Amino acid sequence: MKIAVCVSGGGTNLQAIIDKIESGEIHNTEIAVVISNNKNAYALERAAKAGIEGVCISPKDYASRAEFNKAFLDKLNSYNVDLVVLAGFLVVIPEEMIRQYRNRIINIHPSLIPSFCGTGYYGLKVHEGALARGVKVTGATCHFVDEGTDTGPIILQKAVEVLDGDTPEVLQRRVMEEAEWVIMPRAIDLIARGCVTVVDGKTVITE
Repeated sequence: MKIAVCVSGGGTNLQAIIDKIESGEIHNTEIAVVISNNKNAYALERAAKAGIEGVCISPKDYASRAEFNKAFLDKLNSYNVDLVVLAGFLVVIPEEMIRQYRNRIINIHPSLIPSFCGTGYYGLKVHEGALARGVKVTGATCHFVDEGTDTGPIILQKAVEVLDGDTPEVLQRRVMEEAEWVIMPRAIDLIARGCVTVVDGKTVITE
């Protein structure tokens, strides 16, 4: 299976995927390209170190969002990938792309959907919301992407305990280490092995 990984920042989830492909925990999978909307994203350096092609397509370089969307989709299509992995990609996915890649785009979200998700919940804001509400358990969700925000079929979820004294930054790190870096590679492996199907808007996992 060929995948494209889309990133905006440091690329810690990308690194988890690279490491688990190399260790054999993710089967039959290669990263064809890493695409970033930010030319300064450290994720592009991670890709280069791993010998993976990295490209930057920034909305700033286009006169309109429509032009950027077309360039982004054209570039993505040129790699003929089977799956698109959004690993901290802070760009609204064009609807045309969602149509073309129906149930072939996955995203990682740092909460247990449907809590602390949707418009406005990204990055540290998710963890700030969880701490403000006083939840005792949070986590991460890997899901397919549809036209809504964090509304696509859920593939995997993993719970993480919230501890007294947590700051948003500390909680963010724990959710990454204990949940995101675990379930994102596992979801990719399940998809690569043909174990995930979507039925009536829900995923069925068969191993």
